[in-house]
Amino acid sequence: MSRTAASHPLCSTDDISEQLEELQLTLGVGPCVDAFTHGSAVLTPDLRTGELQGRWPVFADAALKAGALAVFALPLHMGAISPGVLDLYSRVPVRLNAEELADALAFADIATLILLDAQIDVTGAPTGAMLLDMRQEDLSAYRAEIDQAVGMLTVQLGIGIEEAFVRLRAYAYAQGRRLAEVSADVVARRIRFSPNTDPDPDPDPADDDA
Repeated sequence: MSRTAASHPLCSTDDISEQLEELQLTLGVGPCVDAFTHGSAVLTPDLRTGELQGRWPVFADAALKAGALAVFALPLHMGAISPGVLDLYSRVPVRLNAEELADALAFADIATLILLDAQIDVTGAPTGAMLLDMRQEDLSAYRAEIDQAVGMLTVQLGIGIEEAFVRLRAYAYAQGRRLAEVSADVVARRIRFSPNTDPDPDPDPADDDA
């Protein structure tokens, strides 16, 4: 994660964790976002509680539908450096005891060292040694497609990169679609954004020379 560039998930262990990261990336809210913003662990043992329903209403409902009832977000940091967040989830409501929390924090420390050793830059791309076996090729393609879509929006809308990412994310949320899917449609020119109208499917992307 970065405060100056679009964030990207680097690794997901299963479909549910992938959906949780996509949700938080698309919505811009959730335990992961709060943990990174405030630099402290966010432990949510039961997403069905009224407090959390009010805190992240859309994320909480979507996370429950995805199959997660508890989410724990642990910021990765070493001194003033904070390269991201480690998210954990449970299919059942659960409170981490002292030993489990200590183990989770130890894994967060290891993840921090791995990211720093790989020299992840502010765009989320590895600049040095490869990460461990993390489907790096797939993840690089994922990031590249979102970045390419954002770049295309800057041209189509005549706006900056940060605002283009917000527009892309807002459209994905409004359509109830994953950010990666919308990005793929933008890159393939199946969706075109206009400065004065809502995005519309391109009726004939093959004829688009832009």
